[in-house]
Amino acid sequence: MPPSVEEHLFRREAGRIVSALTRIFGVHNLALAEDVTQDALCRALEVWKLRGVPENPSAWLMMTAKNAALDVLRRERTARKFAPEFGRLLDSEWTLSPTVTEMFSAHEISDDVLRMMFTCCHPKIAEEAQIALILNILSGFGVSEIAHAFLSSHAAIEKRLQRAKHDLAESKTLFDFGGEADISVRLDAIHSAIYLLFNEGYHGSHPEETVRSELCREALRLCDLLTRHEKTATPDTFALGSLMCLHAARMPARLNAAGDLNLLRDQDRSLWDTERIADGLRLLHLASDTKEISEYHVEAAITAEHATAPAFQDTHWGRIVELYETLFKIRPTPVVALQRAIAIAQRDGAARGLEELAAIENVDRLKQYPFFSAALGDFELQLGKKERALTHFEDALRLSRNRAEARFFELRIAACK
Repeated sequence: MPPSVEEHLFRREAGRIVSALTRIFGVHNLALAEDVTQDALCRALEVWKLRGVPENPSAWLMMTAKNAALDVLRRERTARKFAPEFGRLLDSEWTLSPTVTEMFSAHEISDDVLRMMFTCCHPKIAEEAQIALILNILSGFGVSEIAHAFLSSHAAIEKRLQRAKHDLAESKTLFDFGGEADISVRLDAIHSAIYLLFNEGYHGSHPEETVRSELCREALRLCDLLTRHEKTATPDTFALGSLMCLHAARMPARLNAAGDLNLLRDQDRSLWDTERIADGLRLLHLASDTKEISEYHVEAAITAEHATAPAFQDTHWGRIVELYETLFKIRPTPVVALQRAIAIAQRDGAARGLEELAAIENVDRLKQYPFFSAALGDFELQLGKKERALTHFEDALRLSRNRAEARFFELRIAACK
């Protein structure tokens, strides 16, 4: 069942509230910040059920969380140490309320969310734990939801989060934007985490769901936050935002009415989101203000070629092959080589595509990837070699990760027979 309007609101606001509270309480009191946030959300459910949703629900939640924070500070300031940077501002009743009110201003909360994002991407925390932290703390995803998203057990994700949060508590302070070098290192990690999050939603390795728009939406929201801060609005950030916008624009056409996957050539382009395409092209233009291009720049440029082609037959495959050549120099992986081979086949024919697939180094790393077998089958089928194509599509079916992929390969098998 898709999340309700209230769930979307709570997801977004939970991250903002816990970030503001952690700034006030200190990162060593993260658990307390999460508890107070949860209490504010539960209070909203109780009150709104009786009185209806207020005109400005975000402001209502922030006010409730702010009042709860004041209660905690007054009740526990003699028994607990809070954020050291605020010193005696939290000890004096004269300065307590103004300080907390300032910390809940829109500008401060926006900065706090970014601080928390950077804190979650501490170099000592493993990449998969960084993504879990971001989803849990900033995106309001529960342990079961994260486990569901990444095909892991509840116990494994819970243990991963506990270990990562313990590491955060040990770090004592939230990330400080004063260190320029550290910003660059952690921003790279944040870009990777956000892109992995988007890909998990868009390309879907989950057995029950092919496209999970909730994960894509979160990745886009987090990237949008980065584009709004002067120290994180870098060309790479804009390029990543462009890439995800242009991919997301095609989401309405990725599945047909029966829930089957649509190849790019079969998609109804009238269903593509033109506003998202415009946003993606705008971000790609902003990303061009650099002397060094990243893999996000190249991937965004490839996706832009697809997004701006009026029809599949109008795609500029020569330009796309050139871009894949550039991408392979930046990221020489078998997956990029596979994508390049498919583009070459579109430009020069299926036989040339088979030659490129045969030339891929470390091809064993693709043996468990269903779309490698599918590419082999597609090229053989185009060449009229149905028996060979059938074998490859059967391999792809065996490796399929969800029902939509399996159905797609079943249809290809039927075409061979």
